Amino acid sequence: MYRKELSYYFSTPIAYIVIGLYLIAISLFLWVIPGQWNIIDSGYAQTDGLFQLSPWLMMFLCPALTMRLFAEERQSGTWDMVVVQPISMTRIVVGKFFAAWTLMLIALLPNIVHYFIVYTIAEPVGNIDGGQFAGSFIGLIMLSGTFIAIGMLAGSFTKSQIVAYVTGMLSVFVLYWVLLQDHYSAVSRGVIDAVDVLVFVGVAILCLALTVVILKKISRV
Repeated sequence: MYRKELSYYFSTPIAYIVIGLYLIAISLFLWVIPGQWNIIDSGYAQTDGLFQLSPWLMMFLCPALTMRLFAEERQSGTWDMVVVQPISMTRIVVGKFFAAWTLMLIALLPNIVHYFIVYTIAEPVGNIDGGQFAGSFIGLIMLSGTFIAIGMLAGSFTKSQIVAYVTGMLSVFVLYWVLLQDHYSAVSRGVIDAVDVLVFVGVAILCLALTVVILKKISRV
């Protein structure tokens, strides 16, 4: 299931659009567009803008990755063929989750280039907090996985990809605003606390477990 979904992403424009839009947007805000996130304008050797902007961009991109995972197959009628295969619903959901998360990680990894650019142009060279960058990047990785899980849960309720996208985007926004933002901010300071990790992992596992329950119920109808 993991290989199937990942292969599908790269056999269609979805992967290239998501990765391209994210990297272009981040690069423009960090280096071209004047403002609070522009590294040159700030006058400091830091990449704070990367970690402040990324969650908001991922609110649009992660639901775009998850909106078709169940809705497309249910709408086209191929879902029945999926569930009769000798594979548990849990493995189906987990396989789809890791495929979508892998694609998001592929989009995130090139951002390390921004760190090395700032490292090079800093005065003196290397005058950048590597620990903070590493902590922030780990936080971004965990947050992206949580967003993917939330989007999958939202998409499990409907056969419409549009409804799945809008519901996923709203769900991600609300949960980030009321629960995840403070934990992400704490990790972004370079301090990885067990409580923050447990929140990200716990929300992701809960969303995936609920997705399994909902899809089992739907498949019996």
